[in-house]
Amino acid sequence: MTQIFAYIPHKNGAAEDVAMEFPEAAKKIDAGAGVTAVVTGSGADLDAVAGEMAKVYGEVIKVDSDALAYPNAEVVRKALVNILPAGAIVLVGHDTFGMDLAPGLSVKLDAAYAADVVDFEGTDGSVLKLVRQELGGAVSTHVTTDISAGAVITVRPGAFAPVDGGDAGGSVTDKSGDAGDLSSKRSFLEVVEAEVGDVDITKSDVLVSIGRGIEDEDNIEVAQELADAMNAVVSCSRPIVDAKWLEKSRQVGTSGQTVKPKVYMAMGISGSFQHMGGVKGNPFIVAVNKNPKAPIFQVADVGIVEDILDFMPELQEAIEEL
Repeated sequence: MTQIFAYIPHKNGAAEDVAMEFPEAAKKIDAGAGVTAVVTGSGADLDAVAGEMAKVYGEVIKVDSDALAYPNAEVVRKALVNILPAGAIVLVGHDTFGMDLAPGLSVKLDAAYAADVVDFEGTDGSVLKLVRQELGGAVSTHVTTDISAGAVITVRPGAFAPVDGGDAGGSVTDKSGDAGDLSSKRSFLEVVEAEVGDVDITKSDVLVSIGRGIEDEDNIEVAQELADAMNAVVSCSRPIVDAKWLEKSRQVGTSGQTVKPKVYMAMGISGSFQHMGGVKGNPFIVAVNKNPKAPIFQVADVGIVEDILDFMPELQEAIEEL
């Protein structure tokens, strides 16, 4: 039976959303396999996350060390190499930290490596079939990977349905003593929080988020009028900030703000993983884009192929009539 491990990212004593998606991803790899959560960190925050994950996973491994108080990929990699068995499949979130951790981990484990996976199509003996995306999500590639010696796979957050919390009654095993030497050439300096501008998009329940499809700075007013009608806030993708049309504090994504709205209106946004990596909490996503092959449609609850400059005024008018 395949041994599958999920590395659980967490912050301030709470697991990241992708932790609830790993079980569904593992089920698609091998429906009969058990999944073991691996949590690294230090002190009370680590214990809180380990306890939280024991409600979701049948088994949780924790590694407690002062060297792991801040997630340093070099240190985490050393710990995982010492505690994971040969031939294991390791699932890691495809975010900035995961992209730092996973490639080197696959080398150290002498295992296969696959990045930014959005789906699995099962196994055929020692061959795993998976789906990745190329060219900014414009093309889906179906890949076969030999997992006879194990594999390290980064999974795109939001690509798999999250499981309910429940109570798995899992056990927590402390393997801190097996982690070995956790010295590092890197050292943590400080956390620099993103600036909060005139509007804090992280506090809004409804976001009207604009991308390249807005076409011109003057058209932002169209999005603002829709947002006003919806009692929402305007946010954006990185190209809008790069063009200096909106301030950095309005940017959603891995290099911007992380948001957890109830409703996310993606207007003219392609839906790259860098952008969607900043959208957490499983919101209701409405995507409007002229390109029917835009990656955003793969994660949207409602997808509309239309020019946003035609769509937004129509929606605003309909809302105001109601």
